[in-house]
Amino acid sequence: MSSNPIILIPSRLAAFRLPNKPLADIHGEPMVVHVWRCGMAANIGPVVVACCGPEIEAVIRQVGGQAVITDPDLPRGSDRVYAALKQVDIQNPGHIHDVIINLQGDLPMISASHIHQVLAPLSDPAVDIATLAASISSQEDLANPHVVKIAMTQPQETASGVKVGRALYFSRSHIPSGGSVHYHHIGIYAYRRKALEAYVKMPVSSLEAAEHLEQLRALEAGMRIDVALVNEVPPSVDTQEDLDHIRNLPLV
Repeated sequence: MSSNPIILIPSRLAAFRLPNKPLADIHGEPMVVHVWRCGMAANIGPVVVACCGPEIEAVIRQVGGQAVITDPDLPRGSDRVYAALKQVDIQNPGHIHDVIINLQGDLPMISASHIHQVLAPLSDPAVDIATLAASISSQEDLANPHVVKIAMTQPQETASGVKVGRALYFSRSHIPSGGSVHYHHIGIYAYRRKALEAYVKMPVSSLEAAEHLEQLRALEAGMRIDVALVNEVPPSVDTQEDLDHIRNLPLV
């Protein structure tokens, strides 16, 4: 499904709810380093941090990683990923990456198996973008607008044993309203290169602006996003409370 994938981790200091969170200490290392280590553990391909300035670049290079500095004013993670990809292309001529994994910088404990599973939907050549989800078991999560929900087709098991459905809509609201099963979106994407190139050139769509969810731009443009199901949602860090919680968890 991919001959030359790459993992890119967008990372910026100006997070609205938790400023400087990429550098937040978790068990003695900055959070962005933990995310980079998760990407490396997957052993899929190169792992590059797409950062906004020298502070993040320095901590990644200190542990032997690769980072590229992108424009700090880029509005979204996908824009930062694409800007970094173009720099990587220049640095490695002749090594064109055909699948780009956008690994969010707020997932310091995501497993290697989760990163591998995001590639599963791309075994279908009709799929443009792949992502992950897990079942929601908590009414609190279902009502939480910071937990993004997915309405999708009935998941079907693929030849690799991964269950995959087609995304129909993403929302911060309770969707579907009458369903018995609901899905929590996990912030990792695998783009075909052509899909990413097309996507970042599109204007912000009306649904994207309404929900503050950039993946809706792709759906509105007719792109196909398929979702691989995993057993659990890896802990993410968006607030100080999230950070305090994850600091109390054992490293995996």
